[in-house]
Amino acid sequence: MNILITGGAGFIGSHLVAYHLAKGDTVHVVDDLSTGQVGNISAHFKDPHFQFDEANILTWDGLKEAARWSNRIYHMAAIVGVKKVLEDPRAVMATNMAGTERVFRAVAEVNPMTQIIVASSSEVYGFNTKPAFVETDDIVLRSAGRLRWCYAVTKLADEFLAYSFLKKSHIKVVIVRLFNTVGPHQTGKYGMVFPNFIRQAVHGEQVTVYGDGSQTRSFCNVDDTVRALDMLASTPAANGEIVNVGNDDEISIGDLAKLIIERSGSKSGIKYIGYEAAYGLEFEDITHRRPVIQKLQDLTGFKPRWSLYDTIDQLIALERTTGLK
Repeated sequence: MNILITGGAGFIGSHLVAYHLAKGDTVHVVDDLSTGQVGNISAHFKDPHFQFDEANILTWDGLKEAARWSNRIYHMAAIVGVKKVLEDPRAVMATNMAGTERVFRAVAEVNPMTQIIVASSSEVYGFNTKPAFVETDDIVLRSAGRLRWCYAVTKLADEFLAYSFLKKSHIKVVIVRLFNTVGPHQTGKYGMVFPNFIRQAVHGEQVTVYGDGSQTRSFCNVDDTVRALDMLASTPAANGEIVNVGNDDEISIGDLAKLIIERSGSKSGIKYIGYEAAYGLEFEDITHRRPVIQKLQDLTGFKPRWSLYDTIDQLIALERTTGLK
């Protein structure tokens, strides 16, 4: 199978690369390395089944040729991370929306039979107050703090773009709402909590929790995420569907910090930092984010293989040997 991965040098994208090369597929990656890292994929450079183009999805002149060649496209190219989003919201909107439209237009023109897996986000659920989110839940975004919701709005726009091309051009598409994927290659540079906590605890630094730590999240190991994406792409009944992808175990950020400190044997303390001090502006966080993954399970039979404890131990060991990149 010929696989095109936009944003393939990024965190999840690079794991998709390794996964499909291991299956014997041919993989083509395009990434501008604005948030992705060449080190995430450099191990594959000598593989004859791998090709890499360093280019911006908005201007890449090889897009139509790559779309014509591909059997499946994982559209992962996006600007992510709260700090990165707040730093340059215009770039977020351009990459996350215009880039998605450009990919769909290319496919519609040269290869409407290929399949697109569109990476959306749990952020689109916003301030829905339900304890766990299903795909049919209402989207609830605040009218205030508009830059805070820039990323969520772009991902919601991507979903509508996907549906419009599905209806008009009959392109095969699966929209996946990803819930807090964690694992090797994830950087804490742009505010990702998991790698920051691991690094701080292993090196005996204070573990910095933004807010009061009561906000809850559900974390999914990237190996499980990648496997779920492939399972959905291989399931004809998933075509045209929005599907939550994640692990439905839930933990507060404060308890996560304590658990990582405990399992690393660290003597680190916990330092609580207000959102305004952390992000440089008034910021309102989502209080909880837990997926209902029944639809994913019904479609594919997916079950997470990685527990939170296993993932923590994996990343502690990695930080102690090589450091998280």
